[in-house]
Amino acid sequence: MRGAETKGFLEVDRIEKNYGAMKAVDGVSFSLAKGEFLTLLGPSGCGKTTSLRAIAGFETISGGKISIDGQPVSDPANKVHLPPEHRQFGMVFQSYAVWPHMSVAENVAYGLHNLKLSRAERDQRIRRVLAKVGLEAQLDRPATMLSGGQQQRVALARAIVYEPKVLLFDEPLSNLDAKLREAMRLELRRLQAELGITSLYVTHDQEEAMVVSDRVIVMQGGHIQQIGSPSDIYDRPANRFVADFIGSSNLLEAKVLRRQGNAVFVETAVLPGAEIACATVGAVEPGSNVTLSFRPEHATLSVEPASRDQNVLSGHVSGRINMGSHLDYRVAIGRAEVRVSAPRSVEIPLSQNVVVVLDRDRSLALAS
Repeated sequence: MRGAETKGFLEVDRIEKNYGAMKAVDGVSFSLAKGEFLTLLGPSGCGKTTSLRAIAGFETISGGKISIDGQPVSDPANKVHLPPEHRQFGMVFQSYAVWPHMSVAENVAYGLHNLKLSRAERDQRIRRVLAKVGLEAQLDRPATMLSGGQQQRVALARAIVYEPKVLLFDEPLSNLDAKLREAMRLELRRLQAELGITSLYVTHDQEEAMVVSDRVIVMQGGHIQQIGSPSDIYDRPANRFVADFIGSSNLLEAKVLRRQGNAVFVETAVLPGAEIACATVGAVEPGSNVTLSFRPEHATLSVEPASRDQNVLSGHVSGRINMGSHLDYRVAIGRAEVRVSAPRSVEIPLSQNVVVVLDRDRSLALAS
């Protein structure tokens, strides 16, 4: 795991959640700063939703500790488990959870039922938050008359109207169509930044995580694989899983030949004899097995013979797909196939011999 942690507003310290012999969450630790937007990202079954439910108080943890603003809310060693309703967290679910028999205003008012507010103050809060989410004109409309995107805005308004300490999101956009989902990502990010709400978000959608987050936590098998900014996660994946899960990566088995400064030279299993210079992630020493990882956009294609100082893999074009904005080439290299992005102006015929020129600063040797 990479990514240094400092003391935060929400502290998750080595939490575990066991279901019999199965460890759904195993030693997960991270901190969430006040006003930060942090996302738990991973495939189904990785432990992200269980972690979120434990933080919300819907699950009792088997070990570790969860604290908010320095106060423990879950600490099984000391028999502490604060119920969800006392944690002052707001939550937005995958299902809109909108009450069908209530108006928009009544749905939002439900989030205030535990607060002792005057009617005037309550109405003022409701109008203010509905204006923030663009639904002020729908105040008295039945909630079921709204579109899916509007219902999700109602759910968001209900979660933030009572000014929670932390706002939790459990796959909130997964039921929306692609275009609406894209628009709502930007809307969520704008609203979170405007209000400064401390937010913890769960999704399996890597693009969603990259758009909305200040930092991303990639999870797999109940463990944290990497913590970092979206650009760090994308450009410097900590291991093969992260490189494969985030975006598209070419992954080739290789062996380290030697080190030279901050770079290493590797030889791939599919093309013995060709030395590739690349950066390193993790402890990598001469003779060790690694994964050579590079993104399709971090390599270029050439039909010209390679010069001695070029960082290249030789092969032939085995496929080409027009992606609209660019061409996606498949290049057969020995028994493997890699992808390389190229401008639409670069047209190379099938079966043409080519060299794949790798950017040595953006190609990585990942420790096995």
